[in-house]
Amino acid sequence: MSDPYEAAKDADALVILTEWNEFRALDLKRIAEAMQSPRMADLRNIYSLEEAMDAGFEAYVAIGRDAKLPA
Repeated sequence: MSDPYEAAKDADALVILTEWNEFRALDLKRIAEAMQSPRMADLRNIYSLEEAMDAGFEAYVAIGRDAKLPA
């Protein structure tokens, strides 16, 4: 699947594993709205806790940062 928005449809979690530019400019609100359970594990620290919260994510975890939105 080449469309990240289609891939997120009805998903329970989003895991970011790459720093590729295609993933740095995602419409997080659009993704959160498409997901069954909007939760994100940002393993590359691309987004901030504030961005995830503003987009409507229920849970957000970043590796190596004190940024966590409880589930």
